[in-house]
Amino acid sequence: MHILRTLLAGAALVAAASTAMAAEGTLTLYTSQPNNDAQQTVDAFMAKHPDIKVTFVRDGTTKIMARLRAELEAGSTPADVLLIADNVTMEGMSRDGYLMAYPEADVSAYDEGIQDPERMWFPTKLITTGIVYNTAAPMKPASWKDLLTDETKGQIAMPSPLTSGAALIHTKTMVSNMEEGWGYYETLAANGAQASGGNGGVLKAVAGGEKLYGMVVEFLPIREKAKGAPVDFVFPEEGVSAISEPVAILSNTKNPDAAKAFVDFLISREGQELAASQGYMPAHPEVSPPEGFPPLSDIRVMAFDPAAALESAEADKDRFATIFGQN
Repeated sequence: MHILRTLLAGAALVAAASTAMAAEGTLTLYTSQPNNDAQQTVDAFMAKHPDIKVTFVRDGTTKIMARLRAELEAGSTPADVLLIADNVTMEGMSRDGYLMAYPEADVSAYDEGIQDPERMWFPTKLITTGIVYNTAAPMKPASWKDLLTDETKGQIAMPSPLTSGAALIHTKTMVSNMEEGWGYYETLAANGAQASGGNGGVLKAVAGGEKLYGMVVEFLPIREKAKGAPVDFVFPEEGVSAISEPVAILSNTKNPDAAKAFVDFLISREGQELAASQGYMPAHPEVSPPEGFPPLSDIRVMAFDPAAALESAEADKDRFATIFGQN
């Protein structure tokens, strides 16, 4: 098995190298990355591939996908590659025939559990959701169940899956893995948890002392703690949910060689080291995480099925809205 895996990895490397040597021309990226991260990513890629000129269009996932969908349904889009926060959205794009498979991509080092078996999209980071708490809080949480106690009553902030794709994936992961299922969220609501907006608002509320505990993506509190903010982050003992900021090639790209070279760069060791330098947990297990993060091998990621999540997304939003009175 080891010899077969080595041969397959070698063949993928040869194919990728051939693609990179042939790539030239222009490429348009649609992305929800923060603007500075997107610019750094594009600049690093063009430094490695000077014969390819990349332009990018950046907006939040909801808005960039609305624009892309409208263009695709009208029959034309300038987009060649897509880099967004979550794989559920990628599953929808794949289902509707808008993505191109890239089976030769070298993902031999990556965990199969975070990949698309059809090779329609590829993980570029591992962004997990755990618990943030204000360092003045009387209790340091270790478990998701600690948020259900009297000590946290009225003191929990969380993003809403009605406005955050990461929060929708987190909710689906939690109800699929916690033995209480939706009962966990019903108890949270009864304990006075407040759900609204995105992850940035949760961090602001906890760092400012408005709330003492929150559910949030890990890189925000880890970055702010390093700057001196009174917050700390916990990877709960049951595990964490994760999104992988996947990249994919649009099926109607006019420059598939350049698009493949872009994917190759993001999933390469060099591309993963760039992600780590930007303060994200790399998805490549052999690339060291940034300061403040535990080794990838120490993080327990809960199971998640993106195809099932896509199927139940609207029903999950409706049930969450009912529990937290957001109808």
